[in-house]
Amino acid sequence: MSLETTALQMDKLMPNSDLPLLVRPRIGGIRLADVAEQLRDLAGQHLLQCGGILFRDFVVESPAEFKAFAAGFGQPLLSYEFGSTPRTKVEEGVYTSTEYPPHQSIPLHNEQAYTREWPMKIWFFSALVAEKGGETPIADSRAIYRHIDPRIRERFSDKGLMYVRNFGNGLDVPWQQVFNTQDSAVVESYCRSHGIMCEWKEDGELRTRQTCQAVAQHPITQDWVWFNQAHLFHVTNLEPEVREVLLDVLDPEDLPRNVYYGDGSEIEDVILDEIRGVLDGQTISFPWRQGDVMMLDNMLSAHARAPFQGPRKVVVAMADPYAPPHP
Repeated sequence: MSLETTALQMDKLMPNSDLPLLVRPRIGGIRLADVAEQLRDLAGQHLLQCGGILFRDFVVESPAEFKAFAAGFGQPLLSYEFGSTPRTKVEEGVYTSTEYPPHQSIPLHNEQAYTREWPMKIWFFSALVAEKGGETPIADSRAIYRHIDPRIRERFSDKGLMYVRNFGNGLDVPWQQVFNTQDSAVVESYCRSHGIMCEWKEDGELRTRQTCQAVAQHPITQDWVWFNQAHLFHVTNLEPEVREVLLDVLDPEDLPRNVYYGDGSEIEDVILDEIRGVLDGQTISFPWRQGDVMMLDNMLSAHARAPFQGPRKVVVAMADPYAPPHP
């Protein structure tokens, strides 16, 4: 059988969900690179329906091969600008997944939903599977939107969200890393062009505020999705003892990150608890296998990270930036 006609097998990975679509070769030893064109065509046909595709049992041995596959979809891979978590560049356009301590979980979120511009496509490559845990759970953002209480959905949609970030001071990612520059003028220019309010504090550190969407409409499918990181940025996402320590030494406005309604008013803890309950109920989790590549439509599918033990390496690429019109 020639590589050009290699048969692909498509199945549901999870019996009760179309997310993710599982794609495998019918014969062993097929390199991802050798069937990349077929897989791109397949993604074009199915990604908008299922929201995510897991390419499994293909041979892919390095981040460089993964990069070539992701870049082959025709959009330049994005740099990690205005990021909210520590990452390391592996290749140009390829980064480690969020470098939080292994015992911590990272809640479901859509990449860069705390901004007004985000990648439409995101890829993950499982280069090294953890001894235990380390899954990348996912969820259907359309289903999350439908399951959020309509009153909460309307309130969030009408008010929007204001994300407040205080960089550096050993508590959060330094602004120099977030903006990829040592020049404060470059930071100010970036903020002006992206609708971000910024101020330099007396200690020389940076505070930003940005008002963003809570829900969004997919530009192609026109589906409405729950699209924000309120539950992740809010102070209640911190472990109670960490929150207590920070609030003992910092004023609320100086917390590394927090989020409010768009008018600056407090988001009720009970509402965030309800939102987190919906997210938990929509979570889809499966163990990584070595060499797995997962592609998500970043608006249609959210992703997370489970705690893990032992070495783990998942690298990420993003492409196809989108900025919806804002009033």
